Amino acid sequence: MGRRATTAFGAALALALTACSPGPPPAPTPSAAPSASRTTTPRVKTTSPPPASSAPAAAWTVGARPLPRRPDGFGEVEPTPPELVNRALPTKDLFPPPADGAYASTISPVPAAVLARSTWQPACPVKAAELRYLMMSFRGFDGRAHTGEMLVNASAAAGITKVFGRLFAAHFPLEEMRVTGPAELTAPPTGDGNSTSAFVCRPARGQTSWSAHAYGLAVDVNPFCNPYTKGDLVLPELASAYVDRSRARPGMVLAGDATVRAFAAIGWSWGGSWSSPKDRMHFTATGH
Repeated sequence: MGRRATTAFGAALALALTACSPGPPPAPTPSAAPSASRTTTPRVKTTSPPPASSAPAAAWTVGARPLPRRPDGFGEVEPTPPELVNRALPTKDLFPPPADGAYASTISPVPAAVLARSTWQPACPVKAAELRYLMMSFRGFDGRAHTGEMLVNASAAAGITKVFGRLFAAHFPLEEMRVTGPAELTAPPTGDGNSTSAFVCRPARGQTSWSAHAYGLAVDVNPFCNPYTKGDLVLPELASAYVDRSRARPGMVLAGDATVRAFAAIGWSWGGSWSSPKDRMHFTATGH
């Protein structure tokens, strides 16, 4: 975590995902959906789901206000806005939600249209053929079932669908789940993103070596609710209210909870157990 990226490509990307993504891109085109040859996991219906609450009012527009940069290239850390102290923003559906409200997932080779809007490029440390495109049900903060998408390493695809099936059954809320786009790697930091995602072709923060995300072997869960901290740095930069883990709120990952246990069941470790940095959003198959 110590050295700044020294190459032009590394420097641009090292500043890239310093905060969560600035906001959702336009809805993917229908060609982004998995092909008919996809692998489908069984639908799982949970018992006695709580009644869905009405969707929260959209009192905050994600990505609307760029932050001034610090000398290290990250955004200035600012107090959490009142609207985000107990964050429960509505999910914007990019795909039709599951019709029956049950968990469902699919695994397929990455469609060309999805690859084109992702951060993958030939210089990435993983070949496109080594990635898989997942579509999975998740529960929003509104309590309703939604459909999200994710790129992961082929070796981890089946395990990840099981993890998110367990989170769905546990009614663990996610704000959004989508593929990170290339524009997000050069966008100014806004410090308010909260997308759950996996593959991003970038170096580790502050380093020139590839992140586990660049191999599709790491997942960040609700980054705003589970911020990264190191010294005086908080990422996302507006998420300081969530550094205090003694006040549990929906979407937070806590030691020993259902999220940590679900990832541990497939052999992945949690960055929230590290001493420095504390990467509370981060789950990894590599330990990094």
